[in-house]
Amino acid sequence: MKRSKAREKALQAIFQMDLSDIPPEEAMANVLEENEQVDEFLKSIVIGTKEHAEEIDSTLKSHLEKWSLERLGTVDRTILRMATYEMIYVEEIPVNVTMNEAIELAKTFGDDKSSGFINAVLSKVKERLEK
Repeated sequence: MKRSKAREKALQAIFQMDLSDIPPEEAMANVLEENEQVDEFLKSIVIGTKEHAEEIDSTLKSHLEKWSLERLGTVDRTILRMATYEMIYVEEIPVNVTMNEAIELAKTFGDDKSSGFINAVLSKVKERLEK
């Protein structure tokens, strides 16, 4: 499975976990096609985002202006959480690649303003990480 596809499936799985409070394994199983295996990259994003949720949310809250994390749409919040996890914990992927992938997910799954919003918030996260 290509990383872009794994990110898409991770978005769907984390979205389910956020709404239904189901375990990661069940959420991943729900988004896979018949006979499709859980990809290691998909698994790392889903489980890593859940395991580091407190730190990720704290990071995001410090970069949201005039918004609370809870007020964000579930798709935007999920994309931000996934991308922030990847930016902080997945060292082999350049931050700009992660940001571009997140923006593409926002264009596909979010509303008209999602991609710009995601870009703005992740740019602030990137600045903090570079310090």
